[in-house]
Amino acid sequence: MQKGKKNEAIGIFDSGIGGLTVSKEIINLLSGEDIVYLGDTARVPYGTKSGRTVRKYVESTTNFLLSKNIKLLVVACNTASAYAIEMLKETLEIPIVGVVEPGAKRASELTINGKIGVIGTQATIKSGSYEKKLRDICSSPIKIYSKSCPLFVPLAEEGWENEETSALIAEKYLGELRESGIDVLILGCTHYPLLKNTIAGVMGKGIRLVDSAEETAKQTENILRSQGLLRKDGKAQQMSFYLTDDSETFTSIASRFLGRPMEKTEVVDIV
Repeated sequence: MQKGKKNEAIGIFDSGIGGLTVSKEIINLLSGEDIVYLGDTARVPYGTKSGRTVRKYVESTTNFLLSKNIKLLVVACNTASAYAIEMLKETLEIPIVGVVEPGAKRASELTINGKIGVIGTQATIKSGSYEKKLRDICSSPIKIYSKSCPLFVPLAEEGWENEETSALIAEKYLGELRESGIDVLILGCTHYPLLKNTIAGVMGKGIRLVDSAEETAKQTENILRSQGLLRKDGKAQQMSFYLTDDSETFTSIASRFLGRPMEKTEVVDIV
């Protein structure tokens, strides 16, 4: 443990607002920890960019958070986790947590029949990041069924998670997965936890859902505990939210993702 690090903040970044579902779980689980969140709203979405460009963006967002003297970095973006997590682990001295490994690990623990489903954005599914991590983790043979569900993102942002339209779209996307025989489904996008009830209703009781946001929070706690970095000074939790571009709708949408009224945000320039 680096001296003085224990009372420093956890840094979290995403290409936009989806990472706030990860922030919500970390805030709830680690109520004594300070949080610094950066949403790269000027360059969202990352999913349409090349791996080279994503890594360039990640480098600049990471440098900004490092300037805030963080003790651990959470990459709360599936695309960034897929393309840049290894680069970060090779270059940074602080612990790094992505959203892919925790979800894959939990799915490998839950599956009984070795058939695992993964849903995410087109970029995440195309990257094969969950498939690769699952095969690295699982010692027994597994079958992986992947499906991109691009309309889930705007549904979550519009707040339509309980609308009939969402159920119809979910059925269209997930019907084939449900019939494939999977017993575990990974929600491989940080927007998808808002649609968890709809997705669960379509998949049925026999299929366990893995919320990568919840699993990322648990891994964050485990790493902080194992490295002696859990904060214990008893001070009130402080949360700082930064954006790279302002948005009239950000605060209202972000409050739903975060599960509480949004704190004041500050727009910053990063290079």
